[in-house]
Amino acid sequence: MGITVSRRVGASVVRNRVKRRLREVLRLLYPRLCRGWDLVLVVRPAAAEATYQDLAAAAHSLLRRADLVSTTAHGPQPASA
Repeated sequence: MGITVSRRVGASVVRNRVKRRLREVLRLLYPRLCRGWDLVLVVRPAAAEATYQDLAAAAHSLLRRADLVSTTAHGPQPASA
């Protein structure tokens, strides 16, 4: 799993905060992710202003649309918005 955040997102403090939040979201979703896939998330500038709940909802929605999140596992749920 990889997260890439360009300088267009913001200063290094902002980029690192976004990466930390997304790593936590993915850590909580990890038990429910389908195995055998390499994931690279490309962060867009709007993520700089997003809350943790916004990032969690977006990541969960994206992974669900890609059919990479198992709905039958009993892993932790992402935070609700």
